Formats: sequence, C-alpha cells, structure tokens
Amino acid sequence: MSTPIRFYYQGAVREVTQAAPTQTILQHLREDLHCTGTKEGCAEGDCGACTVVIGTLGADGQVEMKAVNSCIQLTPTLDGKALFTVEDVQQPNGLLHPVQQAMVECHGSQCGFCTPGFVMSLWGMYLKQEGQAPSRCQIDDALSGNLCRCTGYRPIIDAAKRMGELPPVSFDRAALAAQLASLQRGAMATYSAGGASFFAPRTLDELVRIRADKPDAVLLAGSTDIGLWVTKQMRELGDIIYLGHVDALKHVTQRDGMIDIGAGVTLEQAYKAVAAHYPAELSSMWQRFASLPIRNAGTLGGNVANGSPIGDSMPWLIALGARVVLRGAAGERELALEELYLGYQKKDLQAGEFVQAVRVPLPRAGVRFRTYKLAKRFDQDISAVCAAFALRFDGDVVSEARIAFGGMAATPKRAARTEAMLVGQAWSEATVDAAMAMLAQDYAPLSDMRASSEYRMKTAQNLLRRYWFETRQHNPLAADAVNAFAVRA
Repeated sequence: MSTPIRFYYQGAVREVTQAAPTQTILQHLREDLHCTGTKEGCAEGDCGACTVVIGTLGADGQVEMKAVNSCIQLTPTLDGKALFTVEDVQQPNGLLHPVQQAMVECHGSQCGFCTPGFVMSLWGMYLKQEGQAPSRCQIDDALSGNLCRCTGYRPIIDAAKRMGELPPVSFDRAALAAQLASLQRGAMATYSAGGASFFAPRTLDELVRIRADKPDAVLLAGSTDIGLWVTKQMRELGDIIYLGHVDALKHVTQRDGMIDIGAGVTLEQAYKAVAAHYPAELSSMWQRFASLPIRNAGTLGGNVANGSPIGDSMPWLIALGARVVLRGAAGERELALEELYLGYQKKDLQAGEFVQAVRVPLPRAGVRFRTYKLAKRFDQDISAVCAAFALRFDGDVVSEARIAFGGMAATPKRAARTEAMLVGQAWSEATVDAAMAMLAQDYAPLSDMRASSEYRMKTAQNLLRRYWFETRQHNPLAADAVNAFAVRA
C-alpha cells in the first residue's frame, strides 16, 4: 500500500499522492503548487537559481536548516521535513526580512532571475549565524552555489554584510520541531506511483531487508548525482531505496584510531569532522568541494559508493588509508577503500550490499599529509586533477608512502610504482625529480573537456614537487605554505 508524502510548507501539512517518485522538488513547487518564485536555471545543481531551505528534525529533537538545490532533489525525500522557499521569507507583519531589505538597500538584484536563489542562500546563512555578523569567508562559502549572470556579486556581498546590521528577526525552531515531530514515521514507508516505488526505511535492519529483496533498486542518498540521471539523462530509475531516514547511518564516532563516518553523514558534516583533525591540510579541499548546497545534500558514503574517477574525496581518503565498511544480508565486511574500485564504474559490491560507513585514520606521528585540487574555478567545479600525498618519515628518510590521484585514471588510483621508489630514499630534490618521472609509469591520463593528458601529467608531477616544498625539512616557508590554504573561518 502506498503511503502519501507528507511535509510542512507555508504553515500547513501538504500531502502528495500522485507525483512520480522521480519528480523533483522544483517541479512540484512550480507545476503542482504554482509557487514560481523558485527558478530553474541549469537543472543540475550548478547555478543556485532553484535554492530552497529544508528543515529536518534530528534524532536529538532539534531542527537543522539547510540550503539545497531543489532542481535535483526528489519530491518523496520531503516526507517528514519542512520546505521553505522565497515566498516564505517575508515577515508575518508584511515587512521585508533583513535579507530582503539588505538586498534592496544594496541594489543586490539586477535582472532578478537569480535573486530568489541568492535570497534563500543568504537566509540559510542568517539562520545559521543567529544574529552574528558573517565573515567574508562565510559569505563566500554560503554563496558558492549561486551564479549571477549579470556579474552583480559585489552588491550581493554588500547585502550579506548589511543584513546583520538590521534589526534581527527570530525563527521559531521549537514550533517547527513540534510540527515535524507529528510527521515522523516509526517504520519504513513506501510511496508508489506510475509503476515505481520509493522505499524509505527507518532502521539499518529494514534497509538490509529491502536491499536484499530488491538488489537492483537504485540507492538514493543525497541525490547530487542521481538527480542528474533524471534531469539530464531522462532515465527511468524504477524502484528507489532512500537512505536519508536511516539514523544509524548518520553517526560520526571515533574508535581504534579511526573516525567512523556513517554513509548517511552529509559531505559538509563529514568534512567538518575530518578537518577538525587535519585543519590546515583539509580546509581548502573542504571549501572547494562543490558548493555548500551540494555538500548539505550529498553524503560522503554516496561519494565513495559512486566512485567517480574525478571525485575529490577519494584521493585524500585513499592516501590516508581509509577503509570502507560494506553491509549486506550476510553481515559486514571491511576493505581498504582503493580495493573497492575494480574499474570504471565497477566496484567490489556483492548483490544486496551497500556502503555502511567510511573509516578515516586519525593523524599518525611522522606522517605529512597534503591534498590539492586543480580546477578552472575556485569552488563549484570538477577537478581536472586531484592529488593527495601522505608520506611517513624517519628523520629525513621516507619510511612509508601513500600517493593517490583523481582524474588520472579510470578510477581513483594509487601511484604504486612511485610509492615503492620513494620508500627508503632521502627526502631530497633528486628523489623528488625521480619520483616525478616515475609518475608517468603509474598513469596514462586521458584528454577531455577539462584538461589534456599532457596537462594532467605535468600538473600531477608539479603537485608532487609542491608537496616536497611544503614538507622538506629546514624549510622556513613550509608552515606558511600550509597555513595559506587554511581559509575556512
């Protein structure tokens, strides 16, 4: 029996019974609810014109508000949540919200098409800041997923600064939490329409059972990749199993020298957890990974399970020695992350198995870790080359080497020959020169729209030299070189 989708929007609980399981939230807003303030620009989570804010009730009873791209989020994922669009920002007494007032005062809207998305990203930041003035870094991060075709960023940034100077407006999270509490389900819900079903298990056991029953169903977490299958490839997905309500997949814990990150932990939360232990080394990658709305929706487990050869998480995870926990009806098994990838889009996953968690090693004495991203834009861009290095030293001699690249092969891949060559060698310029040459035996990169094979090889080699500059002994600039990339506030 199909269960209706229930969510809170504009002061009322809405029910959806006829929408296709692959209908996007943007389509539901514009076509069914006739709320057209939210715009469609790219339909791939790139431009931010469709930005909305989703309120989710956590296991602790607190509401978390996140800006996401409605163009790639599927309507059934709204079940039990609250949806806020640009139509909701105005104050109940008819006055403009400080975000809107600041945009007016600072002339932050030009053609106006992107304005609703910018307003929602700023509103999401306003709620998060709770009256505190944001830093320029926080503003840039909040707006990383919004593009302005009129190149009007300066007045929008001015508005982001100005909104904190206006009389504050509070948001009643307690009242929203009470509303959402009444919408929570105690067991797996199934929504069906158009011959396809959307399964939303609540527990790990329910997930294991439904996955075993439907091993060919699409596993959906953050929808940052699968959403494009729908909007760009026009694919029929068939049955879908949604992981977003399984609280057991949303924990971050530490044990046995590892950070255990559940497959349902968002990219933003996962990067925050790991960067707390690798602040200088990982802060830049955290900020440059996609955009805040994408990180708010996507999960580290989904990123790992997808296994894209140009994914930015896998190189540094592999370099650190991360492991992946797989779960199926037969139980759990664990393997090194690099062993998960057998070939392009081929993974060591048995029928009915799914990624349950990613285990990331805590810092170890003597290991110098760095990760770098090369792309045409600072943020919200796919890497041409992503590199990660984690070498362990005994004095000035390399005792252990782990080097991984994205964008250089059909999978995220370690530089096995280069690693073997480095072990036992003095960490000198001559050693680095030899290692740079050896990379050509580890990789044969392709040319595509992002970069040529020659560019990829040359920059990969140069990143290894950069790593040497930053980690060699007796280098007074090494600390500054690292700290220059710790840009997050």
